[in-house]
Amino acid sequence: MSTLTDTVALVTGGSRGIGRGIVLALAAHGATVYVTGRTTTDGSSALPVGGSLASTVAAAPEGRVVAIACDHADDDQSEAAVRQVVDEHGRIDVLVNNAWAGYEGYATGTAGPPDQPFWERSLDWWDVNQAGPRWSYVVTRAAAPALVTAGRGLVVTTSFTCDPGDPAYGVAKTSSNRLVAEWQAALGPFGVVSVGLHPGLVSTEIVALNAQYFDMSQAQSPRHVGDTVAALAGDAEVGRWAGRCCTVTELAEHYGLTDPEPWG
Repeated sequence: MSTLTDTVALVTGGSRGIGRGIVLALAAHGATVYVTGRTTTDGSSALPVGGSLASTVAAAPEGRVVAIACDHADDDQSEAAVRQVVDEHGRIDVLVNNAWAGYEGYATGTAGPPDQPFWERSLDWWDVNQAGPRWSYVVTRAAAPALVTAGRGLVVTTSFTCDPGDPAYGVAKTSSNRLVAEWQAALGPFGVVSVGLHPGLVSTEIVALNAQYFDMSQAQSPRHVGDTVAALAGDAEVGRWAGRCCTVTELAEHYGLTDPEPWG
């Protein structure tokens, strides 16, 4: 994989979990990475799990990661985050749409257990899940002029495929997958590549908190997910994946990657 020294990236939702893994992988390969999140310092989150912008920055090579405090529920803050990157660098080479709050209810207990029937959940469960695609839309809309002007760029959207049974979750993930194709159709003619990234079960802090509900034997680490994004960013022929939703397993096999932090 080529070096990413001249790459400017924006990763949304990188205080912990998959986003943190992506930030650290891109930074390790030399990219300048801007990362958004609501939790600015350890201990300042309402969630009973670790992770913060400050700890993500501290874990990366010095000077490679820039934290932007941002609540993507506020469109103005999302747009301001994009504007900061463009104002400071004139471009965004890699945009990773990762921010999503759907699992947070599993950490706080407000969502109930992962195997709870949808009709026993609060109606808020729908709104929490559907927020993610909107956040991606707002950020990508804000970044589109810079991407189009540059005539190149990579937009990665993390999502999943899932079995039916949880309508709010399934519809949200289907929406995110559709956005991958929509962005390719709209931005592809200008040289931008849109790729959907589907991890398997990932050993994030929240998943680990609820490990009894999952088969963790095949869990991927956040850093493994991040390494696949770094591989995409460094691939001169990344257009081969344009408009597709690819699994981490598929991409890892193609790029010869193994999980550096397997579960257990």
